[in-house]
Amino acid sequence: MTDSQPVGQALAAIVREDGGRLLSCLITNLRDFQLAEDSLQDALESALVHWGRSGLPHSPSAWLMRTARRKAIDRLRRAANFRAKAGAVAVLEEIIRAEPEVEEGSAIPDERLKLIFTCCHPALDRQTSVALTLRSVAGLTTEEIARAFVVSDDSMAQRLVRARHKISRAGIPYEVPQAEGLAERLDAVLAVIYLVFNEGYSAGEGPLVRIDLCEEAIRLARLLDSLMPKVPEIEGLLALMLMHHARSGTRIGGAGEMVALEDQDRSRWDKARIAEGAALVERALRRGRPGPYQLQAAIAAIHAEAESFADTDWREIALIYRELMAMRPNPVFELNRVVAVSYSEGAAAALDLIAPLAPVLAGYQPFHAVRADLLARLGRGSQARDAYEKAIALSQSEAEKRFLAVRMGKIAAGG
Repeated sequence: MTDSQPVGQALAAIVREDGGRLLSCLITNLRDFQLAEDSLQDALESALVHWGRSGLPHSPSAWLMRTARRKAIDRLRRAANFRAKAGAVAVLEEIIRAEPEVEEGSAIPDERLKLIFTCCHPALDRQTSVALTLRSVAGLTTEEIARAFVVSDDSMAQRLVRARHKISRAGIPYEVPQAEGLAERLDAVLAVIYLVFNEGYSAGEGPLVRIDLCEEAIRLARLLDSLMPKVPEIEGLLALMLMHHARSGTRIGGAGEMVALEDQDRSRWDKARIAEGAALVERALRRGRPGPYQLQAAIAAIHAEAESFADTDWREIALIYRELMAMRPNPVFELNRVVAVSYSEGAAAALDLIAPLAPVLAGYQPFHAVRADLLARLGRGSQARDAYEKAIALSQSEAEKRFLAVRMGKIAAGG
């Protein structure tokens, strides 16, 4: 351990990159969400002490897993109903005995897909499923999830506790269901995988892009595609994420600032990911069962394959968003259609379309950012500045706030 990398900093990086895998494996072992979280926290506290004294172990994640399991045994032995939990203790002790003496990362099995299906059980409502998955699979904090759902930390904590208790009371198994049980959970599973990706693609805290979460979501989608081959919406979601992720490296400038789509260096986009995504969505659409993820992937393909921002087929994008709205009405899809219309028919036409969205998207930051851009393009500087100020106030990312402030500053300077 060097002075430039104190224990706390190293531990935070490990938790950020591998916390979801550790927690999901513990939950599967223990069959108890709260015990898994508490035991992992105990292990992290032990790591601060032991690593500070002797340095990082050969495999920090394996050290944390082994320690968390031992902490779980300690907690179970101290519990008032220990006799009822003796079986769980025996299972954990056997797992620990079976682990190799040399700590290797491969000693930790990956249980996240199982846990996603557990969290997406029909007994849980969609919002609860998503929140629980973000906590247990992506490793996001309760505070981060509360911000994403625009609720208080206490409210989200209570929601998560109720969900864990419901899984326990209902005896919901920690496993990928048999074929007949897959279809009824698929829509929710796809939604949570995409939300894991989105959290990485537009992180609210820390780095603007969390590559680890983006790649984890793509990995999970590939697993799902192998589990349920030839399902067009799975192929569509995988294609969508691949094409978005293809430009992750160009969305951030040298100083950590956001770079708008029109200013990104397209020569640096990952051509292999784009080609794979385009082939996937083409194959999915040929199956003749179009769905929301396939249509969104088709839009992403138009962006990814355009030679420049000016060459983008905005009219086609607007038409696909119209199809999306007919299939799954959603004000965010309509807002995206407004953006496409602004480039295909002009800012004035788009401004007429955005007005009816104000009541439902008043608290949605992109609504105010899009409206500000339309007003600025029409030369209505004062109104544009007001809209930018609302967008900045609603932004959770400092990088996003700076990006919007720069755009607002150009209006003030007459740019």
